[in-house]
Amino acid sequence: MLQQYSGAQPNQAPATVDNDFDQLASAAPRSALADGLGAAFRSNQTPPFGQMLSQLFMNSGGVQRAGIINTLIATLGPTIVAQMLARGGASGLAGLLSGGQREVTPEQAEQVPAEVVQNVATQAEQQDPSVIDRLSDFYADHPTLVKTLGGAALTIALAKIAQQQSQR
Repeated sequence: MLQQYSGAQPNQAPATVDNDFDQLASAAPRSALADGLGAAFRSNQTPPFGQMLSQLFMNSGGVQRAGIINTLIATLGPTIVAQMLARGGASGLAGLLSGGQREVTPEQAEQVPAEVVQNVATQAEQQDPSVIDRLSDFYADHPTLVKTLGGAALTIALAKIAQQQSQR
């Protein structure tokens, strides 16, 4: 199945890409899935990382949303994230972070607008590009959510995994 993704063009995703990704997600090592997702996040054939993460955030539940925000806080620090939250309309949560809180709860994460996550993720990527690896690793545990990124991202992820398999 992976052979069809070697050299595949993301804008011409096979009709079976969703099913192929499901199959692979249940059989492949978690690290391979994370590497594939990282390749999709970094590709110039997909939307920017911040936009893709925002899309995942919108489709995630409170626990996953908190995981995203807490990873971004760990990358940028609570002060910078608090400033960005305040500008984005989440001043209550911004106040908690400014007051020393270092993580958000799932309930608090539900209050954060996706646009703010996009801006914070873009800033985090600029400051520390390895944030993509940490969030790829996080979402490797949530392949159903990854499928919401669409055919191009899944094709890139599967192509990366196919490349790794062929190098073994």
